[in-house]
Amino acid sequence: MPTSYDTSRSDPYDTAGPVVVDRREGPYGEVVLRRHGELLQIIANGCFLMDTSDGRSERLLVEAALDALDGRPAPSVLIGGLGVGFSLAHAAADPRWGRVTVVEREPAVIDWHRDGPLSALSAQALADPRTEIVEADLTAFVNETSVTYDALCLDIDNGPGWTVTEDNENLYSAAGLASCARALTPGGVLAVWSAQPSPEFEGTLRNAGFRQVRTEEIPVARGVPDVVHLAVGPG
Repeated sequence: MPTSYDTSRSDPYDTAGPVVVDRREGPYGEVVLRRHGELLQIIANGCFLMDTSDGRSERLLVEAALDALDGRPAPSVLIGGLGVGFSLAHAAADPRWGRVTVVEREPAVIDWHRDGPLSALSAQALADPRTEIVEADLTAFVNETSVTYDALCLDIDNGPGWTVTEDNENLYSAAGLASCARALTPGGVLAVWSAQPSPEFEGTLRNAGFRQVRTEEIPVARGVPDVVHLAVGPG
């Protein structure tokens, strides 16, 4: 489950301790950017979301979606969640992608990339003319958009059954997946990052009309592997 932090206190295993770089009250609660040694960490409402330590799972999320498109020329991708920028940077570094759109609901996170410490990871990607950053809630965006994408890469929670906020649960429901399907071009790919496998979510995907549903594991140092749920949209 998400780790709860008291962001005002030091890590008991590190005498130096993390340092709060910025703390803001956003539209969905408190968001904090911390520096812990060489790492930058994002924490929302006391819940650790991600840091700059690795990024291989975020890169695999984008790679798996592109591979599943099987050579489709200049495909467009919608990335749900900016985070520390690994997925965006990886997509923008690959010339095979066409349009790269990132939906992020926290203004603070966008600011940290445009003008703050996270710009070191994303500056080149943000300068790429293919890149667009949209400040919006992802669930609302896929419900309302008239634009379609060849791939949707979602990384806004710790998994379909492990959401950062309760309202995110709607995205992984039958209705939410129907909205995702409408935002995909025919035969487009949905890729969802998760901290643990979810057979229940695989069943929900199939019931929502998605095809070729599968799960790819991402090895981790300890514990249950991270995974990417992959599915091809209806049509």
